[in-house]
Amino acid sequence: MFLLNALKIIFLLGFLIFIHEGGHFFVAKLCKVKVNEFSIGFGPKILKKQGKETLYALRLIPLGGFVSMEGEDKESKEERSFSNASILKRIAIVAAGAIVNIVFGLIVYFILVLVVYNNVSIAFRATGGFILSIGESLKMIFTGNVGINDLTGPVGISEVVSKTTTFINYLSILALISVSLGVTNLLPIPALDGGKILILIIEAIRRKPLKQETEMQIQLIGFSILIALSLVVTYNDIIRIAK
Repeated sequence: MFLLNALKIIFLLGFLIFIHEGGHFFVAKLCKVKVNEFSIGFGPKILKKQGKETLYALRLIPLGGFVSMEGEDKESKEERSFSNASILKRIAIVAAGAIVNIVFGLIVYFILVLVVYNNVSIAFRATGGFILSIGESLKMIFTGNVGINDLTGPVGISEVVSKTTTFINYLSILALISVSLGVTNLLPIPALDGGKILILIIEAIRRKPLKQETEMQIQLIGFSILIALSLVVTYNDIIRIAK
């Protein structure tokens, strides 16, 4: 049972990370931006394959992934670098991962309702209600009606996934987490995709980019806050499960 639960969790998280990073990768290629590496996971490489210009890698820790583009984190004179792409193209690339997660989750949810009720109008209404519930959750977060103790991290998500007993339940959790992941990533917080989009919008308004040192400092502060938040949420998840 432990092995089955572990596989369910790893597949769910790994798949959602894959389609998220795949969104960034696909749109980057579409915009003619050079991608140096497409990686699932962090830490040491387990598997790797060098493509024509992109290194594809599977890494040890399956809690994230990244698409490393030429000129994304440092200056590059290469014509196909991320920094040389137009602002609209850069925003599209950054937003693509979250959009893929949201669209995928909504499609899965729609299909599940359609299969269960065999009625298209019910499926549309249920999916619309699902979208409204996500919006209401965001509203509660921003108005302070949801505190940090109400948030769920990877440990809490893993517990919920491990308790699914049917394929339908598993897919419904997959859809919910996919949409939540996409929406969360679009929040205008430094170190998230939404934070990067905000910086690009500021660049468009100023008609010149922020200094690289300034942008790196903003991203570092945002990343530090996210790490601290993750530790607190993980601690709360562990305490909640242990009760």
